[in-house]
Amino acid sequence: MATSSDSRRAVYTGSFDPVTLGHLNIIQRCSRLVDRLIVGIGVNVEKQSLFTVEERIDLLERATADLSNVEVRSFSGLAVVFVRECQARVMIRGVRSLSDMESEFTMSMANRKLDSDIETVFLMADEEYSHVSSSLIKQIASLAGNAELRRFVPEVVVEALRKKLASPST
Repeated sequence: MATSSDSRRAVYTGSFDPVTLGHLNIIQRCSRLVDRLIVGIGVNVEKQSLFTVEERIDLLERATADLSNVEVRSFSGLAVVFVRECQARVMIRGVRSLSDMESEFTMSMANRKLDSDIETVFLMADEEYSHVSSSLIKQIASLAGNAELRRFVPEVVVEALRKKLASPST
């Protein structure tokens, strides 16, 4: 068994608001490539989130419960600093389209300037998830039925969306 100093550890960051089947596809595939995968939920206080950080952690932990080498944490600030705090040198980024690649490329260049020891690895989403985004889920959640939502998000998220949309806005 590898020690913490020589294990292959990677960090996959995002807002995961909410976690989608596309996110899970990247998490599952990456978990097979590394000894330990840390999923970092970025906290942006300037951004209006549908789910609280605690809710997103809970949803991700439940959705990845079958993956023993996946850990979920939250962070604020720069992703490269979080990756370093996790004692990792690899940052995973999921890419769905060419437009994603353009913005991710720009971000990876900035991250490289901030910490040249951290490598960014891009994983292409499987074709069936290339159109799925958290923004899309937020747009269609109130209109789509549960069967339709299950095409985009795990069951735990369908349930959470229904509860969230049924409660009065705060």
